[in-house]
Amino acid sequence: MPPIALPYDAKAGPTKSEVRAVVRSKLALEPDDHFAEVGSCTGAVTIEAAQRAGRVTALERKAERLETTEKNLAANEDSIRADVELRNAEAPEGLPDDADALFLGGSRNFEAVLDHAVATEVDRIVMNVSRLEVAGKATEAFRERDILEEVVQFQVSHGYELAGATSFDSDNPVYMLVGSATPDSDSDGEVSR
Repeated sequence: MPPIALPYDAKAGPTKSEVRAVVRSKLALEPDDHFAEVGSCTGAVTIEAAQRAGRVTALERKAERLETTEKNLAANEDSIRADVELRNAEAPEGLPDDADALFLGGSRNFEAVLDHAVATEVDRIVMNVSRLEVAGKATEAFRERDILEEVVQFQVSHGYELAGATSFDSDNPVYMLVGSATPDSDSDGEVSR
């Protein structure tokens, strides 16, 4: 797939492209999947999911950010294959009951969102967290619901020229929690290694 265009920005900014690549891998979206996202912001993850899944439901509680999602979706309309529904709602309100995959881009109300995922047996759940304290609470919440499959921490650095050589600027680390709420999942409450 060609890189997505994000001509419109929101204060929170998009999920970085390298992080989205790992999210894509963990979600493993198929053409018949219904993907749900909590916290669409710029729409970066929404757009990439809409290039792969059959249906996408994206929630954003802030109306101005939802407008940004909508504008960026329009800028990528030639590569969108999914039926996309944008909802101005605060999760878990507005989440579909038939999602195959769920991405939490924000940490607000994440425990209630995870409860919804368990109740509706979402097969693939990915949550990104940038703050260490929230990562700990989220890991505990995944474990309490017996849905934790993996915790990944990674950091990306980008090179730049400095005095004729290459130096690096580091992005903030990202903690990614991966899980499943389907009864036949391999989750045993332990982190994969």
